[in-house]
Amino acid sequence: MRIRNHRDFWSGVLFIVTGLLFMALSRQYTMGTAAKMGPGYFPTVLGGIMAVLGVLILLPAFSRKSPEVRVTNVDLKSNFLVLLGVAVYAFTLPKLGFLIAAVLLIVIAAFAHHEFKFRQTVLLAIGLVIFSWLAFVKGLELQFPFLPPALTR
Repeated sequence: MRIRNHRDFWSGVLFIVTGLLFMALSRQYTMGTAAKMGPGYFPTVLGGIMAVLGVLILLPAFSRKSPEVRVTNVDLKSNFLVLLGVAVYAFTLPKLGFLIAAVLLIVIAAFAHHEFKFRQTVLLAIGLVIFSWLAFVKGLELQFPFLPPALTR
């Protein structure tokens, strides 16, 4: 057997490893049942679904009908900027509130794109902040500060 589609092969491996990792780490929580789910139920089921999906992605990579595809170089700068944006969001959310943390995340991650456009980034930030506020603050009633604590006193 020869790997013809390396991109699908490694994507499948990533899904399988991530799914199995979720399943292994969720074993420390109680499972419960489908009717009365415990804290370990959802990550275990999600991990199983990811592992099965990984197998479904991986297997066709060996098919003769699969096109020859090689993995291209990874853009480390873009990956770093996206991860930096997420880290900045995690650290600034409690101190600066959701509004500023989300805008920082979007702007930092937007620099990862090879064709950064300021106007497009501002419109995206406005739209995502409004959607996230409606979904998480109003819809799900999550308890995190929307504005910086200094402005809410």
